[in-house]
Formats: sequence, C-alpha cells, structure tokens
Amino acid sequence: MFGQVLYDVEVDVPAGDAWELYGTLQLAKVVQEGLSPMVEKVELVEGDGGVGTVLELTVAPPPGAQGPMIYKEKFTKIDNEKRIKETEVVEGGLLDFGFTLYRICFEVVEKDKDSCAIKLKIEYDVKEEAASSASMITSKPLEGIASVTTSYLLKMKNANAN
Repeated sequence: MFGQVLYDVEVDVPAGDAWELYGTLQLAKVVQEGLSPMVEKVELVEGDGGVGTVLELTVAPPPGAQGPMIYKEKFTKIDNEKRIKETEVVEGGLLDFGFTLYRICFEVVEKDKDSCAIKLKIEYDVKEEAASSASMITSKPLEGIASVTTSYLLKMKNANAN
C-alpha cells in the first residue's frame, strides 16, 4: 500500500539560502537542536553529506511503539540545480513495522529573489499485512522540520542583515 503526505511552507529568504541548509548536513544539526527531545540524537555514520551519506537517528517512539526508535537513513538523491534532496530509511525504524519504503523529499522552489517555498513530502509503502501501520504516518514530522528550519533561516537572515 503506497501513500504520501505533503507539507509546504513559504519562507522570506532566497531559495539559495534555504538550499544551503536543506542540501547539506547542517539540516540534521538544526533539526536535532530544534526538535529535541523528539529527535534525541543524529549521528553521521558514513559520507560527507552527498548521495550515499548515512545518518543514524534516535527519535521518540511513534504511537504504539515502546522506547525510542533508532534507524538509519541514506541520502539517495541530491540535485543542487533543482534543489531536491531525498532520504530513505534503510535500516530499523518504520521498516520494523512492515514498511518497505519510507522516503522524505525536500524541494526548495524559488518564488522571487527574496522568498521561496519549501515542499516536504513523505512517501511510504507498507506491506498489505501491515496496512494498519500506515496510521503511524502523519504530517507532524514535516511540520516540525518546517517550523524549526524556517525559524533558523529567518534568524540567519536577520543576523546577516545587522
């Protein structure tokens, strides 16, 4: 069973500035700091921030789970020209609940020279026998990421203006 969840936010910063965050490892640091204690830990396992980079995340358990959830995600696509980044869970996490795919996609779209839209998407696929696990997928992680990164980007913009 395939599904997706979308969340978009507009930010009053240039698309290039937003991509400097979303297209790099800095995103993990900002998310960890901004979403603590929900995101307990983010560790670089391998890579330099390019395609193939693997992070290990420790997050608060989803509804119905016991204890923190630990999983690895891999950067599977980074397109600096189109400003698109995709990560997929490759070990643990929701894969342990019958998911065969859990992908987060980030896209930064220029609106004008001083603003952009950040499009966030979760794509997932779950085995038919575990279809009830699909209820674990909500827009909350996307909303949290968007809130934290928007605040960070606006803070950086204001700091650079002074």
